Formats: sequence, C-alpha cells, structure tokens
Amino acid sequence: MRQPCVRQAWPGYCGHAGWLPAGRGRLASHMCDPAGAELIGDGMSDPTPPSNACAGHIQDPASQRLTWNKSPKSVLVIKKMRDASLLQPFKELCTHLMEENNMIVYVEKKVLEDPAIASDESFGAVKKKFCTFREDYDDISNQIDFIICLGGDGTLLYASSLFQGSVPPVMAFHLGSLGFLTPFSFENFQSQVTQVIEGNAAVVLRSRLKVRVVKELRGKKTTVHNGLGENGSRAAGLDMDVGKQAMQYQVLNEVVIDRGPSSYLSNVDVYLDGHLITTVQGDGVIVSTPTGSTAYAAAAGASMIHPNVPAIMITPICPHSLSFRPIVVPAGVELKIMLSPEARNTAWVSFDGRKRQEIRHGDSISITTSCYPLPSICVRDPVSDWFESLAQCLHWNVRKKQTHFEEEEEEEG
Repeated sequence: MRQPCVRQAWPGYCGHAGWLPAGRGRLASHMCDPAGAELIGDGMSDPTPPSNACAGHIQDPASQRLTWNKSPKSVLVIKKMRDASLLQPFKELCTHLMEENNMIVYVEKKVLEDPAIASDESFGAVKKKFCTFREDYDDISNQIDFIICLGGDGTLLYASSLFQGSVPPVMAFHLGSLGFLTPFSFENFQSQVTQVIEGNAAVVLRSRLKVRVVKELRGKKTTVHNGLGENGSRAAGLDMDVGKQAMQYQVLNEVVIDRGPSSYLSNVDVYLDGHLITTVQGDGVIVSTPTGSTAYAAAAGASMIHPNVPAIMITPICPHSLSFRPIVVPAGVELKIMLSPEARNTAWVSFDGRKRQEIRHGDSISITTSCYPLPSICVRDPVSDWFESLAQCLHWNVRKKQTHFEEEEEEEG
C-alpha cells in the first residue's frame, strides 16, 4: 500500500498505511511516495494558492485534512485500565465498529481479561471477533489503519509508545481526568467515528522526539528496553566493537532527566549540535515537544507552544540559578545530554513518564525531532481545539473581568 508524504510539513514523513495528510494551497500540494513519484490528490493539482493567501504566505494549520487512499478496515481501541466507568463506552464503541462499520478491532489482551468484560455474556459474541496483542511482544504497526483512545491524555501517550515508527491517525475521546489531548466527547461518537472513516476531519501532526540512549557496558549483563533501531526494527542493543549499549525511543511529550533519589544537585551538560551550551545544576531538565509544553514543562514555568510550531523546548527543573530561563530551539537541531565530569551523583531519565533508567558517567542521551509525528484528529481544527483545551482544561487567563466606569463617575472625572 502506498505511503505518500508531505515534504513541506515533515521532510521524510510518510502517512501510515492507507492515509495521507492533505492540505489546501500550494505549500501542501507537493506530495511524494517513498519511490519519489508525484501524487496529486483531489483539489491539490492546481499550483495557484487560494484567493485569501498572499505570495509567500505559510500554510494555515487549519488546512491540514485527513484523506484516505483506501477505506480503513482495521482500528486499534485503547482503553484506560482500571476504570469501571469506561466499560460501557468501550462495549458500545466496539459493537458499533464491528457491526455497523464491519471493522477489524484490535485491543490489548489484558483489556479483555478484565473480570467485568470476561463475565459479560451479552458481550460474548463481540469478544470472539477481537484481534488481541501484547505490548512488547506483538508488532501490530503494519496492521492498524487508525486508533481510537478512550480515557485521558495517558491513553494518547500510550498509543504513541506502541508505534516507534509511523503512527496511524489517532481519535481520542475525553473520558479521563484532564483531557487536554483528547478533544472528542463520547455522547455523539457514532457520527464522529463515521466522519473519520469517511475522511472528513482535520488533523494536527504532533511532533515527537527521537531519543537515542547510549550506555557504557560495565562488566555485567544488561537488558535492552523496548527501543528500536535506526530503521524502525528491534534494536540489537549491544555494539560489541565499542562496548556500548544503544536504545532508541519515540517520545510525544518530554524527556525528563532528574536527580532521582539522590539529595545532591543534578549536574548535566547540554550540547547543541556538538557545542556545549550550558550546564544544568538543579533538580533536572525537561526536553519537550510543543505538545509536551502544556504538561510537565508548563508546571516548571515554560511557555505553552502550539503543536504546529516546529521546535524543541529546554526547561530546567528548579535550577540553582536566578537567571536560568526556559528556552526554545529549532526542531532540526540535535541535543546531547551527559553527566558533567564534576557531577557527584548519577542522573535518571524517563520518556513520557515510562522506561525510567539510570544514567552514569560516560552515558549519553541524544535528542532530535523525529520524522514520525503523531497525527491527532481534531474536533474542529488545530487552532480552535488547542485554545479550547487551554480554556477548559488549564483555565488559561481566567480572571474576573474589570467593570467599566458608570456614566456619572466619568462625568465627575
């Protein structure tokens, strides 16, 4: 199945399976498949920019649309675990997908092992139709056309972790506690799912970070976490020529390097394209995507950045300095983080809150923007959805409005 890519938005990025992101106007109309063949979609062959665009105008983020080369046939449903309130929505959604849309539905095996689902006889006929998988054991990356998440923001982060290469479009329903990344309400799920299947939806490409962790072997047998090699295959983990262990991860929110259980300051050097730019002395440092700018980075005092902005954020955690402000660097740079020679203790690193591990002297963490973003389906468009989340979830700029002067007071003045 062909996998076209958008050169303008993400160089080298290819749409997953049978879908491709389509845009309006000249900047989004240049498409290619992996072999380099030109692909012209409906309404995209005219090189003339839209009438409301001026010469040299960059692409409107709201113009990115979801388009299917072929009708989607398979869907992965991710449900928040240990939440009884999601059992009924999960059953209704899966029944609708199978019976009304004739979809192949994938779920994680442990979801069906929930006693409430296992003992539900009315759901038995549907349960037999599920395709199941196990995280870290089964590779389903080439079998899924799109993803539906039921829960909070954690379900979207989990979906990202399952796909270390190209990611299918994700439709996220807000059934959790915060819901900043899950814009859909479940009340009208039937019509909303139908719109997505028909390709009638806006999409935002959320950049991810490609993180490579290289560790020195220290005379004992080590295990490889669920990282991937450069070509998207399982990493061998050990480089016997140089005696190092390498792991790779795709991260949607942030990479956090902190001092762990130690009472000493974290002391790490940060390099940008091979040049030392600063040493972080404090509780740690957060390297985040624009999507992650509204998560831990926001709590640490960073600015919030729209996910369409190509950037990487560097935010210190409680730095022992009065002048260490968060900074934003271009998406194309490569960051490298290592323990400083003067560091009194080790550091710890986690990736979207998972795979936490210790970093010692001689180890390194290399971070750059991945060419595999996560396509997140919008309720309206990327801009409207983002400001709606800022207002509803984070209560951004909530303040009692100032009252105007009464006419009598104005006259007296």
